[in-house]
Amino acid sequence: MSASDSTEHTRRDFLYVATGMAGVVGAAGVAWPFIDQMRPDASTRALASIQVDVSGVEPGMSLTVKWRGKPVFIRNRTEAEIEAAREVAIEDLKDPIARNENLSGEVPATDEARSAGEGRENWLVMVGVCTHLGCVPLGQAGDFGGWFCPCHGSHYDTAGRIRKGPAPTNLPVPTLTFVNDTTIEIG
Repeated sequence: MSASDSTEHTRRDFLYVATGMAGVVGAAGVAWPFIDQMRPDASTRALASIQVDVSGVEPGMSLTVKWRGKPVFIRNRTEAEIEAAREVAIEDLKDPIARNENLSGEVPATDEARSAGEGRENWLVMVGVCTHLGCVPLGQAGDFGGWFCPCHGSHYDTAGRIRKGPAPTNLPVPTLTFVNDTTIEIG
């Protein structure tokens, strides 16, 4: 057996391993600030969910709040608005999908599927950004009494469904829950 066939660990082996480990730790130390800067800042994380007091929003009134940098329309609809939305056949809709994050799968865009849920059909909560080019539609306007985007002519009905114009999809309904009878948590 020669000296080169030895299975003993030498000082050189130790130096190779130690140098490799120092390189790994050094690379991680250099990479961490770049990785860490990709996380959302504290102000963004704080806006992940908001609670909105809707106690003063009477039937027929709307409220617009800011969530994640976007407007959110909250409307306490009247019985007439609810009935108008319920009378629309799914086949007449440009986008037949509810686009409601509170429901799983591609649920049809019925008025009930677009509202805040059973027992709260009068409440409509939607991200208020036109799905065409990101403009903010005007409330209680347009050919269907819902929302109208004057920039390019998209008309939404009283359930926030696209009915006419270039917008391809309904206004999205964000994740929401009622904390109590007068407070909605969005996000």
